[in-house]
Amino acid sequence: MTKREKAAAIQAKLEALYPEIPIPLDHRDPYTLLVAVLLSAQCTDKRVNLTTPELFARADNAADMLQVPVEEIKAIIRPCGLSPAKSKAIAELSRILVEEHGGEVPQSWEALEALPGVGHKTASVVMAQAFGVPAFPVDTHIHRLAWRWTLSTGKSVAKTEADLKRLFPPESWNSLHLQIIYYGREYCKARPHDPQACPICAEYGRRSLFKPGAKQAP
Repeated sequence: MTKREKAAAIQAKLEALYPEIPIPLDHRDPYTLLVAVLLSAQCTDKRVNLTTPELFARADNAADMLQVPVEEIKAIIRPCGLSPAKSKAIAELSRILVEEHGGEVPQSWEALEALPGVGHKTASVVMAQAFGVPAFPVDTHIHRLAWRWTLSTGKSVAKTEADLKRLFPPESWNSLHLQIIYYGREYCKARPHDPQACPICAEYGRRSLFKPGAKQAP
């Protein structure tokens, strides 16, 4: 079986398991999604979804967020961790959106990645989930599973993204990255992980996974 054939077989399994793919972060528009994704760095989606209602009740657009003191933003988002840096990023990106983009989130990779606190992964999520542009955001789940399934060498997140984009058709990227995330959370966790009990690893997993004391992630 070629790597591309394996990728197609894995995709078919994921489609069967997750025919409906809800977006994990609660949001109403590109701006609230952008802020939610920024908050999700080193934080669970569940915690973000518990935190954003209070923040968005205070301000749910760039212009209104500019009126909220950074210290107040920091206090609201403290449960998400890294609140000093994240609050400053939210305030500053809101200012840039108002001053340079008419208060709207730009539909541009370059403009998104130029915003404070917004790296390639965050920009990819916004482009995919807010604007429907084909993107393949790679989080820790996707990085781990791509390595376990020998779809990527796992040498870096950038390499994993490039490998997966070569194996899967662009029209599938926006749904597939979410399917892999949900699968990783439900069946293929970092630890404990039993490859024999994992529906995809049992059939397509890296052979070294099945050895006692084997390395489980890149």
